[in-house]
Amino acid sequence: MNVVAIIQARMGSTRLPGKVLMDLGGKTVLARVVDRLRRATRVKEIVVATTDSAADEAIVRECHQIEVLTFRGSEFDVLDRYHEAARVFAARAVVRITSDCPVIDPDLVDETVRMFHDQRADYASNSLMPSYPRGLDTEVFTTIALERAWREAREPYQREHVTPYFYEHPELFNLISLRSRIDYCRYRWTLDTAADLTLLRKIYARFGSQNDFDWRQAVRLMEREPELAELNSHVVQQARQV
Repeated sequence: MNVVAIIQARMGSTRLPGKVLMDLGGKTVLARVVDRLRRATRVKEIVVATTDSAADEAIVRECHQIEVLTFRGSEFDVLDRYHEAARVFAARAVVRITSDCPVIDPDLVDETVRMFHDQRADYASNSLMPSYPRGLDTEVFTTIALERAWREAREPYQREHVTPYFYEHPELFNLISLRSRIDYCRYRWTLDTAADLTLLRKIYARFGSQNDFDWRQAVRLMEREPELAELNSHVVQQARQV
Protein backbone atom coordinates (compact mmCIF):
# COMPACT_ATOMS: atom_id res chain seq x y z
CA MET A 1 0.00 0.00 0.00
CA ASN A 2 1.30 3.46 -0.91
CA VAL A 3 1.34 5.24 2.45
CA VAL A 4 2.06 8.95 2.00
CA ALA A 5 2.80 11.28 4.90
CA ILE A 6 1.35 14.71 4.13
CA ILE A 7 2.67 17.55 6.28
CA GLN A 8 0.48 20.64 6.18
CA ALA A 9 2.44 23.89 6.36
CA ARG A 10 1.95 27.59 5.80
CA MET A 11 3.58 30.83 6.88
CA GLY A 12 0.40 32.36 8.27
CA SER A 13 -0.22 31.88 11.98
CA THR A 14 -2.25 34.15 14.23
CA ARG A 15 -0.11 33.45 17.30
CA LEU A 16 3.37 33.01 15.85
CA PRO A 17 3.65 34.02 12.16
CA GLY A 18 6.33 32.18 10.18
CA LYS A 19 6.82 29.64 12.95
CA VAL A 20 7.51 26.65 10.70
CA LEU A 21 10.64 28.30 9.28
CA MET A 22 12.01 29.47 12.60
CA ASP A 23 15.39 28.17 13.73
CA LEU A 24 15.45 25.13 15.97
CA GLY A 25 18.99 24.05 16.77
CA GLY A 26 20.43 25.05 13.42
CA LYS A 27 17.59 23.82 11.20
CA THR A 28 14.09 25.07 10.55
CA VAL A 29 11.15 23.64 12.45
CA LEU A 30 9.86 22.21 9.16
CA ALA A 31 13.20 20.53 8.44
CA ARG A 32 13.11 18.93 11.88
CA VAL A 33 9.65 17.48 11.17
CA VAL A 34 10.75 16.12 7.80
CA ASP A 35 14.01 14.69 9.17
CA ARG A 36 12.20 12.82 11.92
CA LEU A 37 9.51 11.50 9.60
CA ARG A 38 12.18 10.13 7.27
CA ARG A 39 13.00 7.61 9.99
CA ALA A 40 9.47 6.13 9.85
CA THR A 41 9.75 2.80 8.04
CA ARG A 42 6.06 2.40 7.23
CA VAL A 43 5.84 5.65 5.26
CA LYS A 44 6.71 5.38 1.57
CA GLU A 45 6.71 9.07 0.65
CA ILE A 46 6.68 12.46 2.38
CA VAL A 47 4.94 15.51 0.91
CA VAL A 48 4.70 19.03 2.31
CA ALA A 49 1.27 20.43 1.41
CA THR A 50 1.35 24.21 1.49
CA THR A 51 -0.87 26.87 -0.05
CA ASP A 52 -1.10 28.90 -3.24
CA SER A 53 -0.44 32.08 -1.25
CA ALA A 54 2.60 34.11 -2.33
CA ALA A 55 3.75 34.12 1.31
CA ASP A 56 4.24 30.37 1.11
CA GLU A 57 6.87 30.61 -1.62
CA ALA A 58 9.28 30.59 1.32
CA ILE A 59 8.06 27.14 2.31
CA VAL A 60 8.51 25.85 -1.23
CA ARG A 61 12.09 27.18 -1.25
CA GLU A 62 12.81 25.47 2.06
CA CYS A 63 11.37 22.21 0.76
CA HIS A 64 13.68 22.45 -2.25
CA GLN A 65 16.62 22.95 0.13
CA ILE A 66 15.75 19.90 2.24
CA GLU A 67 14.79 17.85 -0.82
CA VAL A 68 11.20 16.99 0.05
CA LEU A 69 8.23 16.87 -2.32
CA THR A 70 5.68 19.70 -2.28
CA PHE A 71 2.06 20.30 -3.21
CA ARG A 72 0.25 23.62 -3.27
CA GLY A 73 -3.48 23.99 -2.74
CA SER A 74 -6.24 25.83 -0.91
CA GLU A 75 -5.17 27.98 2.03
CA PHE A 76 -8.34 27.60 4.08
CA ASP A 77 -9.97 24.42 2.71
CA VAL A 78 -7.26 22.16 4.08
CA LEU A 79 -9.44 19.09 3.53
CA ASP A 80 -9.38 19.87 -0.18
CA ARG A 81 -5.60 20.41 0.00
CA TYR A 82 -5.17 16.93 1.46
CA HIS A 83 -7.58 15.35 -0.99
CA GLU A 84 -5.78 16.83 -3.99
CA ALA A 85 -2.30 16.04 -2.65
CA ALA A 86 -3.32 12.43 -2.01
CA ARG A 87 -4.69 12.18 -5.55
CA VAL A 88 -1.59 13.69 -7.18
CA PHE A 89 0.75 11.34 -5.30
CA ALA A 90 -1.46 8.26 -5.74
CA ALA A 91 -1.77 7.61 -2.01
CA ARG A 92 -3.76 4.64 -0.79
CA ALA A 93 -3.42 5.81 2.80
CA VAL A 94 -2.46 9.19 4.23
CA VAL A 95 -0.51 9.98 7.40
CA ARG A 96 -1.50 13.47 8.51
CA ILE A 97 1.17 15.47 10.32
CA THR A 98 1.28 19.19 11.09
CA SER A 99 4.48 21.16 10.53
CA ASP A 100 4.54 22.68 14.01
CA CYS A 101 5.37 19.38 15.74
CA PRO A 102 9.18 19.07 15.57
CA VAL A 103 9.34 16.27 18.16
CA ILE A 104 7.08 14.02 16.06
CA ASP A 105 8.17 10.45 16.79
CA PRO A 106 8.84 8.06 13.88
CA ASP A 107 8.28 4.98 16.04
CA LEU A 108 4.84 6.26 17.10
CA VAL A 109 4.07 7.05 13.46
CA ASP A 110 5.01 3.48 12.52
CA GLU A 111 2.98 2.04 15.40
CA THR A 112 -0.09 4.04 14.35
CA VAL A 113 0.29 2.90 10.73
CA ARG A 114 0.80 -0.72 11.85
CA MET A 115 -2.37 -0.62 13.96
CA PHE A 116 -4.24 1.01 11.06
CA HIS A 117 -3.25 -1.89 8.78
CA ASP A 118 -3.72 -4.68 11.31
CA GLN A 119 -7.20 -3.60 12.32
CA ARG A 120 -8.23 -2.58 8.81
CA ALA A 121 -9.22 0.82 10.06
CA ASP A 122 -10.62 3.69 8.02
CA TYR A 123 -9.00 6.08 10.50
CA ALA A 124 -6.39 5.49 13.21
CA SER A 125 -4.91 8.06 15.54
CA ASN A 126 -2.86 8.48 18.71
CA SER A 127 -4.70 11.73 19.50
CA LEU A 128 -8.38 10.74 19.26
CA MET A 129 -8.22 9.67 22.92
CA PRO A 130 -5.29 11.82 24.08
CA SER A 131 -2.61 10.20 26.22
CA TYR A 132 0.66 11.23 24.55
CA PRO A 133 2.33 14.64 24.85
CA ARG A 134 0.79 17.25 22.59
CA GLY A 135 2.94 17.45 19.47
CA LEU A 136 3.17 13.72 18.74
CA ASP A 137 -0.23 13.72 17.01
CA THR A 138 -0.43 11.22 14.14
CA GLU A 139 -3.53 10.44 12.10
CA VAL A 140 -3.77 7.77 9.41
CA PHE A 141 -6.71 7.29 7.07
CA THR A 142 -7.58 5.62 3.80
CA THR A 143 -7.99 7.71 0.69
CA ILE A 144 -11.43 6.12 0.30
CA ALA A 145 -12.43 7.63 3.65
CA LEU A 146 -10.75 10.91 2.69
CA GLU A 147 -12.76 11.00 -0.53
CA ARG A 148 -16.00 10.53 1.41
CA ALA A 149 -15.14 13.28 3.90
CA TRP A 150 -14.14 15.59 1.02
CA ARG A 151 -17.51 15.01 -0.66
CA GLU A 152 -19.72 15.18 2.41
CA ALA A 153 -18.13 17.57 4.93
CA ARG A 154 -20.00 20.87 4.83
CA GLU A 155 -19.06 22.80 7.96
CA PRO A 156 -16.17 25.28 7.61
CA TYR A 157 -14.32 23.79 10.60
CA GLN A 158 -14.57 20.33 9.01
CA ARG A 159 -12.85 21.65 5.90
CA GLU A 160 -10.28 23.66 7.86
CA HIS A 161 -9.20 20.91 10.26
CA VAL A 162 -9.35 17.95 7.82
CA THR A 163 -10.37 15.06 10.08
CA PRO A 164 -13.39 16.09 12.24
CA TYR A 165 -15.80 14.46 9.78
CA PHE A 166 -14.22 11.07 10.53
CA TYR A 167 -14.57 11.08 14.30
CA GLU A 168 -17.91 12.91 14.24
CA HIS A 169 -19.35 10.01 12.21
CA PRO A 170 -18.28 6.76 13.92
CA GLU A 171 -21.25 5.07 12.26
CA LEU A 172 -19.57 5.57 8.88
CA PHE A 173 -15.93 4.80 9.67
CA ASN A 174 -13.94 2.19 11.57
CA LEU A 175 -12.05 4.38 14.07
CA ILE A 176 -9.06 3.04 16.01
CA SER A 177 -7.12 4.73 18.84
CA LEU A 178 -3.55 4.15 19.95
CA ARG A 179 -3.08 5.01 23.63
CA SER A 180 -0.16 5.18 26.00
CA ARG A 181 -0.33 3.09 29.18
CA ILE A 182 0.60 6.25 31.11
CA ASP A 183 -1.07 9.60 30.51
CA TYR A 184 1.50 12.19 29.39
CA CYS A 185 -0.96 14.85 28.22
CA ARG A 186 0.52 17.37 30.62
CA TYR A 187 3.49 17.83 28.29
CA ARG A 188 3.25 20.17 25.33
CA TRP A 189 5.77 19.83 22.48
CA THR A 190 3.98 21.69 19.72
CA LEU A 191 4.71 25.21 18.47
CA ASP A 192 2.09 27.95 18.78
CA THR A 193 3.78 30.58 20.91
CA ALA A 194 7.17 32.04 21.80
CA ALA A 195 7.04 30.04 25.05
CA ASP A 196 6.64 26.84 23.07
CA LEU A 197 9.66 27.76 20.95
CA THR A 198 11.76 28.38 24.06
CA LEU A 199 10.93 24.91 25.38
CA LEU A 200 11.55 23.18 22.04
CA ARG A 201 14.93 24.87 21.70
CA LYS A 202 15.90 23.69 25.17
CA ILE A 203 14.79 20.13 24.38
CA TYR A 204 16.89 20.07 21.22
CA ALA A 205 19.84 21.64 23.02
CA ARG A 206 19.70 18.90 25.67
CA PHE A 207 20.06 16.32 22.88
CA GLY A 208 22.92 18.09 21.13
CA SER A 209 20.62 19.48 18.39
CA GLN A 210 20.29 15.95 16.97
CA ASN A 211 17.12 14.36 15.60
CA ASP A 212 17.60 10.84 16.92
CA PHE A 213 16.07 11.15 20.39
CA ASP A 214 12.70 9.48 20.85
CA TRP A 215 9.62 10.58 22.73
CA ARG A 216 10.41 8.44 25.78
CA GLN A 217 13.80 10.09 26.12
CA ALA A 218 12.07 13.47 25.92
CA VAL A 219 9.66 12.40 28.68
CA ARG A 220 12.58 11.33 30.88
CA LEU A 221 14.18 14.72 30.26
CA MET A 222 11.01 16.48 31.39
CA GLU A 223 10.84 14.29 34.49
CA ARG A 224 14.47 15.06 35.37
CA GLU A 225 14.00 18.78 34.76
CA PRO A 226 10.37 19.57 35.66
CA GLU A 227 11.07 23.28 35.31
CA LEU A 228 11.16 22.77 31.53
CA ALA A 229 7.46 21.89 31.41
CA GLU A 230 6.71 25.08 33.29
CA LEU A 231 8.00 27.16 30.38
CA ASN A 232 4.80 26.67 28.38
CA SER A 233 2.39 25.20 30.92
CA HIS A 234 0.28 28.37 30.71
CA VAL A 235 -0.33 28.06 26.96
CA VAL A 236 -3.92 27.24 26.05
CA GLN A 237 -4.22 24.80 23.17
CA GLN A 238 -6.28 26.15 20.31
CA ALA A 239 -7.75 24.39 17.31
CA ARG A 240 -5.11 25.10 14.69
CA GLN A 241 -4.82 25.34 10.97
CA VAL A 242 -1.30 25.05 9.61
